[in-house]
Amino acid sequence: MPSVIERLATLSSRPRYAFMVLNLIARAAGESGEAGPYVVEEGKAVRLRDWLCDALSPMAQRDPRRIALMGRVRGELEEQGALPRDAKSAADAVELAVRLRVRASGRCNVSRAVSELVRAGLIRRHYQGWRVDHQNRGAQREAVYTLTPEALRSLRNCC
Repeated sequence: MPSVIERLATLSSRPRYAFMVLNLIARAAGESGEAGPYVVEEGKAVRLRDWLCDALSPMAQRDPRRIALMGRVRGELEEQGALPRDAKSAADAVELAVRLRVRASGRCNVSRAVSELVRAGLIRRHYQGWRVDHQNRGAQREAVYTLTPEALRSLRNCC
């Protein structure tokens, strides 16, 4: 484990975030060491990157930028006349809109962290989906992350 942390500290611009992403990928991977393209949660298949974003989003609940985003979204919905009159429904509508925006930016953050994990030699990435598996994304393919044997051993021994 110390070597994994040292490698991330050296190669990653956000080592703590990359380590959290690595741990979540290991959790989704199970014994096989391969996670994706979908994670089944509560009986529903969710894209792996979306699942990672949703799992990491509680980290930003009190972030001033997220609070400001909630205010902007509420204002936009009011301006469009799309905000329900009921306070509970309005709060739910704002939360859903914020969650979708956070997920969109979170997908970029997760991809960047995964690229750093690939450079660090801790995971391999390929895309699986329509017609054939491929090293490049696109054409309705979804990301699949495979932990390297070293990363799998380190994470299994510590947790």
